[in-house]
Amino acid sequence: MIPSSTTSLAMDDVHRSSDSVKVESTINYYSDGFDDSEDPLFLSDDDFVGDDDGAADALLEDIKEDEIDLLKQKQQDCKILSTTELRQRMEQDVAQVSSVLSVSKFEASILLRNYNWSVSKVSDAWFTDESAVREKVGLLVKTVISCGIVSNKRKIIICGICFESHTSDRIRCADCGHLYCEICWSIYISTSINNDGAGCLMLRCPDPSCHAAIGQDMIDSLASEEDRKKYSDFLLRSYVEDNRTTKWCPAPACEYAVEFSGADGIFDVTCRCLTSFCWNCEEECHRPMDCETVRKWISKNSSESENVNYILAYCKPCPNCKRPIEKNHGCMHMTCRVCRNEFCWLCLGPWKGHMNCNRYMERTDSEDKRKKMAKESLEKYTHYFERWDANRKSKLKARADHQRVKDEEFKKLSLSQDIPEAHFEFISKAWLQVVECRRALEWSYSYGYYLPDNEPAKKQFFEYLQGEAESTLEKLHNCVESELKEFLDVDGLSKKFSEFRTKLVGLTTVTGDYFEKLVRALENGLSDVNSHGTKGLEEEVEDCWCCDRCTYANPSSIRSCKVCGSLNIDNVNE
Repeated sequence: MIPSSTTSLAMDDVHRSSDSVKVESTINYYSDGFDDSEDPLFLSDDDFVGDDDGAADALLEDIKEDEIDLLKQKQQDCKILSTTELRQRMEQDVAQVSSVLSVSKFEASILLRNYNWSVSKVSDAWFTDESAVREKVGLLVKTVISCGIVSNKRKIIICGICFESHTSDRIRCADCGHLYCEICWSIYISTSINNDGAGCLMLRCPDPSCHAAIGQDMIDSLASEEDRKKYSDFLLRSYVEDNRTTKWCPAPACEYAVEFSGADGIFDVTCRCLTSFCWNCEEECHRPMDCETVRKWISKNSSESENVNYILAYCKPCPNCKRPIEKNHGCMHMTCRVCRNEFCWLCLGPWKGHMNCNRYMERTDSEDKRKKMAKESLEKYTHYFERWDANRKSKLKARADHQRVKDEEFKKLSLSQDIPEAHFEFISKAWLQVVECRRALEWSYSYGYYLPDNEPAKKQFFEYLQGEAESTLEKLHNCVESELKEFLDVDGLSKKFSEFRTKLVGLTTVTGDYFEKLVRALENGLSDVNSHGTKGLEEEVEDCWCCDRCTYANPSSIRSCKVCGSLNIDNVNE
């Protein structure tokens, strides 16, 4: 399994030769990224002891080619665009509209801005009713007066804003013919650019009764260099932000945009800066959680302390599903929006057959029950939040450790083991597997929090899958984090390093398989749980054996491990 960021890291060399490269748009938990038959990382001991630099270079090229081939196989409709490429695309769209509609490029730019930079929408609207389109965007059918109508440059004209007299060569106008001096135009344009932000792109004639659009040609000729740059930046931002198929990467200081046209319901994309985010909600990648649940979880985390106090003061838990309920109507007849349970707000008793509950009962425990429910609700949240937060921090730490290993420890390892750094790609894959699986595990805990308490079979199945995935992930994380260190200070080739490589590749594969099961099950709403509870799960557990070497769960019908080839000792003894 190769996570999305693996592809981005392997593309560094590709980026040097191409400004835009399609990248994998999903966190792919379903492939380990290793070709067991042709993977150049699986080498014999003889491959590590030669001094042939040419062979090493050839091997490095093979690795790069394999990464590119893998990228082509897994790429989706996602492309990373630099600001240079965005400007080129914008100019191409403007030129296309200008050519098709027989208008100037400045007019084409105005049309595209008003139709969210959609060439097809502009064309459809234009050929349906050209006059209506012109009226909407502020383009006149026929120019009333041009700025060069006055042949006598010494003729005196009064500015319509400052009412001062100017020679005609100091007077400018839009297509509407309203005449203003260059100074007033410059101030008007500069004020709009600096105060209105992106609103300056919709600049109209200063005359209150006129709606003629001001094109970029007047901006370029009248605005200062600083204002022209700001206007150009606003135009580029509009091209990205108003376009439904492109978005800016949300990473701080990142200037790349992502073009995405996937329609398979998967919105995870990875920018060239290695930032992974959800295209739909622009939060970090959160599969298998849906965007709405993620929004609720983040909102809950941001103000949970206030929420707890509010719940204790103004809310009561539903007697059936224990969800906190706020009373927002006058009567005491309450209906839970989650489980539709009907009960009395005062005594929390069932509403069906409910009688008056105004009589004081000396030994009532309703208040204690309410406090106990609130405490249980808080303890449940604390349980899932602590584990969600721990995996989030572990993910960030693993990402930083991976970068440190690549920058520092690969060099030490290459010197101590006399192996080219190109052969350590399997270690990078393991680290990236850890990062992506930490992310999946992180969001699986928020998934668990929202699992209904009245579906114990699903909850049991979820906890089993999550536990198995978490256990293998801990083994992989420990192996790549701790066991690698013993080879850094060893002089000469260590035979144990080959064993370590086999073990790490196996764990990477096994971890990917377990998280494949977890992610798919959660995305399917745990639909594999049958009507007999978790019987199917128990049968699955009984029909497999775990390899002692790499922990892979193999079917009981085979004797050797699918990953590392180790024999099932118990089966052999039988």
